[in-house]
Amino acid sequence: MSVNRVTIIAEAGVNHNGSLDRAKGLIHAAAEAGADAVKFQTFCAEALVTRTAAKAEYQTQATGCGGSQLEMLRQLELDQEAHHEIVRCCQECGIAFLSTAFDLQSLELLIRLGVSVWKIPSGEITNLPYLRRIGARRQSVILSTGMSTLPEIIEARDILIRNGTAAEHITLLHCTTEYPAPLENVNLRAIRTLAETFPESPVGYSDHTVGIEVAIAAAALGAVVIEKHFTLDKTLPGPDHRASLEPAELAAMVRGIRNVSLALGEATKQPSPGELKNRAVARKSIVAKCHIRKGEVFTADSLDVKRPGTGISPLRWDEVVGQIAKRDYQADELIDA
Repeated sequence: MSVNRVTIIAEAGVNHNGSLDRAKGLIHAAAEAGADAVKFQTFCAEALVTRTAAKAEYQTQATGCGGSQLEMLRQLELDQEAHHEIVRCCQECGIAFLSTAFDLQSLELLIRLGVSVWKIPSGEITNLPYLRRIGARRQSVILSTGMSTLPEIIEARDILIRNGTAAEHITLLHCTTEYPAPLENVNLRAIRTLAETFPESPVGYSDHTVGIEVAIAAAALGAVVIEKHFTLDKTLPGPDHRASLEPAELAAMVRGIRNVSLALGEATKQPSPGELKNRAVARKSIVAKCHIRKGEVFTADSLDVKRPGTGISPLRWDEVVGQIAKRDYQADELIDA
């Protein structure tokens, strides 16, 4: 396994549309694509939004203007038994189960399910009671930072730390909370800003752009976790399908990230094993430009630089020029003075 291996979270979210069978299909697709984890969203609609809460613009575009956010979310809930089935399915498929709790009641359900990695969504970064409860678990936390300023991220991270979670166990995800996110709003360089600001905490990226290029670029910038929405069919009704990858695209993204992770290597600059065996072929040596007799002085006119690199390095040119030939040399013969 590469030391730079990125953890890839396939975000199923609510793309099951409330169907347990579709949720299981998403698990199988994520596992087949090579993702490390599949993540759902756990919530009680009544505990999440008020009766009068409006839909987000992207939700209206995807589901129409009719109905409230509460009515939409009710159709996307999975009950406790469904969660148990999903956990079992993940175990059978050999993929980690994750879910984001959107309210304290749902958080308690995930605790009962044995969740040990807590994914905090961007919308909860200012939810003090919620952050305190997760921080007190003293487990791994992945904190999305969409819509947040740097001071807000500092405060949320500090709350988690004060309540018991170690800084090195808090992974910060850069994120642009738009669905889909326009490329000009992504600002991938913020990944480096977060890494420089919080050197004790790993940094990753939650991608809401169309396609797979930006997620792969984030891996190249050093993101250690990549999260991406996916669906079985982009044409299905629901708020998130249009901004999601289909299974073949998810698999292509995973391959791209794995290849980039492998290519990142170490920070040291040194020849690879494959390069070492090519140096003699690609580099050059000091050779005789013409016939040189024993006792003659090597001059710039009697010497040349040619492949292979098995003789004296051209870096020693000034050292060789002016020396006396200890034997006869034919043209193109390596100098061994």
